[in-house]
Amino acid sequence: MSADPVLAVVTDALEPFNTGGKEARYAALLPRLHDHGITVDIYTMHWWDGPKVRLLGAVKLHAISPGMPLYHGARRSIKQAAVFAACSVRLVTRKFDVLEADSIPFLHLFPLKAVTLLRRKRLLVTWHEVWGRDYWRSYLGPLGFVAAALERLAASLPDHIVAASSGTAERLGELGVRPERITVVANGIDPDEIESAVATGNVGDILCVGRLLHHKNVHLLVDAVAELRRRGRLVTLTVIGTGPEGERLAEQVTRLGLDDQVELRAPYEDRSDVLAAMKGAQVFAFPTVREGFGMAALEALACGTPVVTSDHPDNQARHLVSHGVNGFLCRPDAVSLADSLERALDAAPELGSAAAATGRDHSWDSMAAMLAKAVLA
Repeated sequence: MSADPVLAVVTDALEPFNTGGKEARYAALLPRLHDHGITVDIYTMHWWDGPKVRLLGAVKLHAISPGMPLYHGARRSIKQAAVFAACSVRLVTRKFDVLEADSIPFLHLFPLKAVTLLRRKRLLVTWHEVWGRDYWRSYLGPLGFVAAALERLAASLPDHIVAASSGTAERLGELGVRPERITVVANGIDPDEIESAVATGNVGDILCVGRLLHHKNVHLLVDAVAELRRRGRLVTLTVIGTGPEGERLAEQVTRLGLDDQVELRAPYEDRSDVLAAMKGAQVFAFPTVREGFGMAALEALACGTPVVTSDHPDNQARHLVSHGVNGFLCRPDAVSLADSLERALDAAPELGSAAAATGRDHSWDSMAAMLAKAVLA
């Protein structure tokens, strides 16, 4: 490895062009690698206007494929994944010492493995979550068997895997990945950023932030608000996000007569506004049944806002919540969610201090140091 190692990062989506947990993770971690003497080049889709190469803060962006929608309806686009995988072959001519790839949607890991073998370089992969055979079957039907087999095969390709959570590391073990090939580098928060955020008063009692995808279960959250109203408790909910479920959620809110209680907002451009909203809410709802870590949940906890999330085994955010201490866990159904929201609202002041303490246990600087160690190994 050269004196000034170059890390090539291959990912099809990144901030500020896309929003989500993996995008926020890279936006926080990759610039910090510069402090550890690592030069970072990101190879992605052509999300911006103008030349294919541009600077973004401390990192350089390279467009290796045309920009394409990530989703076809409510599902990730197979066409986009295939095109991006084919274009990833272009890394064979690029300068790098270590190649790091985002596992999602993992088709590109196959050509990238060939690239690293030809170039005799290490392949490092960040694995956010493991879907497994059962979830793939529910997602794709009979084709789920093929996808699950590809996932298992893809997990065997990297020289080393960076798991975004201990739960993901455990699931990788179930796919046959040896523990010595895995380093857990969790998501984190910027303490100064959290501290400087000022609570806003323009959000409801309950806040939800994230991509509007079916497995995120925002529809159950709307049903839970209706359930609380049936019990005689009127609460307000603000949902910040966009995605395939947006139109259906808007129709659901109107159908249930909740227009005066539920507000759907487009994503905020400024992260400080998101943190201000988290500080302004009494409870943060995160009813997803599939999450590789739960960045939004961690940020809400760091803001001193208790979190209600599902206890589904595929939801790794559940590991951030101590039931009855800094939030509540619930079953992924509207009644159980309503029960937990009601308890969290009643105990919000007491839960808040424990929530803030949970957030202080994570920092991006410490996570970047762990990632740098894995890169330089």
